[in-house]
This record gives sequence, structure tokens and C-alpha cells, in this order.
Amino acid sequence: MRESSAAEARPYHHGDLRRALIDAASRLLEAEGPSALSLRAVAREAGVSPAAPYHHFKDKGELLEAVAQEGWTLLDKALASAKARAASPDKAINELGVAYVCFARENPAIYRVMYDTARDREDLPDQMKGDKDSAYCKVRDTLVEAGADPTDTLNIELATTAAWCSAHGLAEMAGFKQFEHLKEACGGEVPFLRAIFEHMGLVSHMTPE
Repeated sequence: MRESSAAEARPYHHGDLRRALIDAASRLLEAEGPSALSLRAVAREAGVSPAAPYHHFKDKGELLEAVAQEGWTLLDKALASAKARAASPDKAINELGVAYVCFARENPAIYRVMYDTARDREDLPDQMKGDKDSAYCKVRDTLVEAGADPTDTLNIELATTAAWCSAHGLAEMAGFKQFEHLKEACGGEVPFLRAIFEHMGLVSHMTPE
């Protein structure tokens, strides 16, 4: 494990200790992966005593849950920004997909923790589906704004799930070297992602002809 200089560069003095610990855990995850994460390592990264994390987290599992919650919050913000920039609702659904994949590619360790902590639950995390401003609801509501029938709840849920699975699958595969020639032909990774979502045609399947 590396000897982090974060404690010297970002010493913790006062304020929100919980936030400082979550931020430190996120940095460690992205730099070294889950195997390097421990409450002691996070304390060192945050510049606090080894006992300090136990004021907020009983163990590593609770800390990972907090990191996952922060990840969902950041994803929500990324999708909100993408939707706000879109020229129309039908364009927005593809831009949400692009933003999702970009978030996953830019934050791979945190993205993995978000799903690892949710995998054995009966329900999706509240940050994903329970809040009307959540990432899932942004996709669902954008489909309605693009013309999907809001009274057809089954179709809406299936379409939202299809959109989510499509983005998740592309996030897993976007780094494959086999796609490099397509990225070059499209003019870069983001245009490539946008082209893939356009070819999926999710909006066209949801709106009447």
C-alpha cells in the first residue's frame, strides 16, 4: 500500500468529520481499490486519529454504505446536469445514458461499490429509486416527457429498466479495445456513446407512431 501524503496535504481540523472520512474513503478506493480500504487507512488518509472513524461507522461495511450513498448522490447530480443541457426530452434520454456511462468510467471503484452494496438487497437503494429526484426517476420521467404514456405503468417501468440496463451494460464494455476504431470514427468516446444510445432507439419504442 502506498504511503499517502493526504494527511499532510489535507489535515482534518474541525467541521464535518463524517464527510471528511467519506471523502478519504472515496480517494483510497479510486487510487488503490477496495482491498486497501480499512478504517485505519481512512483515518490516516483524512489526517485523524485511528479511533476517529468509529464515532460514525462501526465497521468497514458501514463506511462502504456511506460511500455508495455519496456515489448515488453524485450520479443524480450528473444526470440532472445532462438533462438540463439537452435540447429536448427525446435527446435527453440519450444524454442521461451518456452521463451515466461517463460517471461510471470516471469513478470506477465508487461505481462498483454502489452496486456491490445493493446486490443482496430486496429493494434498490433509496438514492436510486425512492426519491422523485433520483437517477431512476429522472430516466422514467424523461421517457414520459418524450411522449410515453404515463398511465401505462408496466410499459414505463419496463422501458426505464431497459434504459438502465443498457447504460449499465455499456458502462461495463465501453473500455473494450475492440471499440477503439468506432470511437475514432465517431470523433471520440462521448460521440461514440451518444451514437450507441441513438442506435438503441429507446424513445422510438415508447412513443406512438
